[in-house]
Amino acid sequence: MKQLALALTLFLAACTGKPSFDDPVLSDRQLNLEEFFDGELVAYGQFQDIFGTVRRSFVVEIEGDWNGERLRLVEDFVYEDGSTERRIWTLTKTGPDSWTGTAPGVIGTATGQENGNRFNWRYEIDLPVPSADGPTETLRVTFDDWMWLQSDDRLLNIAYVKRFGVDIGQVVISFEKQ
Repeated sequence: MKQLALALTLFLAACTGKPSFDDPVLSDRQLNLEEFFDGELVAYGQFQDIFGTVRRSFVVEIEGDWNGERLRLVEDFVYEDGSTERRIWTLTKTGPDSWTGTAPGVIGTATGQENGNRFNWRYEIDLPVPSADGPTETLRVTFDDWMWLQSDDRLLNIAYVKRFGVDIGQVVISFEKQ
């Protein structure tokens, strides 16, 4: 019976609606990634599993640098348990609204698309995750990030996280320009 309940839960989680560029536009703001992320930002976020349980929360200090060709983001994470992590992204604008990017741990190249006030960013990554009984594990997961410019200094990000093609949770982050 437990296996049936788990299978049903995973099936329903896979059916969860996700954003799309076909969704109605709710704002006339225009997101320019290179402008928003150029400079100092702070972000507050959390990961919650498919059952809604918050598993991790964090604060990220970000230093962005746009040089006209590439956007470099140095992200310093501090988690609720005091652990830290640094991720450095290098993004390249490949068209008027398209981006590619790399960072340590990212498998291949991340791809992104701007559309109005929205940005969709997709990638696969080997993510360090602390285990309950000791050392940190590395999980290979895929991220489908959706970002919405809410004001000149605030961006909301919801990232849908999958492992082996199955939804395992989501990350919600609010970015604020300093």
